[in-house]
Amino acid sequence: MGDVITARGLVKTYGKLRALDGLDLTVPEGTILGLLGPNGAGKTTAVRILTTLLEPDAGTASVAGIDIARNPGQVRSKLGLSGQYAAVDEYLTGFENLDMVGRLYGLGRGPSKHRARELLAQFDLEEAADRPVKTYSGGMRRRLDLAGALVARPPVLFLDEPTTGLDPRSRTDMWEVITDLVKGGTTLLLTTQYLEEADRLANNILVIDHGRAIAEGTADSLKAQVGGERVEIVLVREDDLPAARAIMTELAGAPVEVAGHSRRIVAPVTGGAGLLMEALRRLDASDIALLDVALRRPTLDDVFLSLTGHASEHDPDAAPADAAAATGVKQEASVR
Repeated sequence: MGDVITARGLVKTYGKLRALDGLDLTVPEGTILGLLGPNGAGKTTAVRILTTLLEPDAGTASVAGIDIARNPGQVRSKLGLSGQYAAVDEYLTGFENLDMVGRLYGLGRGPSKHRARELLAQFDLEEAADRPVKTYSGGMRRRLDLAGALVARPPVLFLDEPTTGLDPRSRTDMWEVITDLVKGGTTLLLTTQYLEEADRLANNILVIDHGRAIAEGTADSLKAQVGGERVEIVLVREDDLPAARAIMTELAGAPVEVAGHSRRIVAPVTGGAGLLMEALRRLDASDIALLDVALRRPTLDDVFLSLTGHASEHDPDAAPADAAAATGVKQEASVR
């Protein structure tokens, strides 16, 4: 199984901002790489470069064995792209959108219509096929956009935050579609703001910050780097935060995470259930009421916090990089 997507030393600058600073990544055939990072980390910039929407200032990259700088047209013929915003024509029907993409690919009238109907069935959009897309829900638009990226059956797929803004059920439905695509042999690079999404879908995860890779591995291996368990408590009264924090810090013997707006404290522990019971006894003795309490293993959110210094959040990338976003979104149909 060879590497289908590779990048070495990618650099992209916008004035004084270094959006990418020597980024390396590799995606083996038939796998999903989850690309994670905080705001301005460079995730979307990396996707735009790998899909030929942007030119790097330095570095090399290839998709399906084709150099992105030397043969961008050939690269585009091998990939599908679904961006953060659904690139569909809301005045056309779902069927007309997919049929149009097929015609642009040169599939021919008959094959384009057949492929459009096939994808509408696959994405559970048959009943809405002949309705204008402006009547579609957000989840339906995202599914149609992903279907458009698959019209030419590309072996490589780039999904830039594909489930942003979707309700939980629509997100789960999209996860099932993505899983099925990879089972069918598609190679996929996924950027996401949902750590649960990366945990569930990605074979490998690359965490980037300030345009550089800072950690890579499976979800389990990254969690193992953080180590230990976590005692998590949610207080009834915000006024109890200082006292509760002091108790939990003493028991953990290490700094604790405090989210004042939610009255939530997370403490790394090594004593498991025994330490949890001791914490409950001390908190009760101090008349500190709890709304919730739990003992859990590290999550990807803990990994993210440990590596980047803060919790995960939405990543539209830095503002200068987004200056190219509008044109990038409009160009997605041509990339397909």
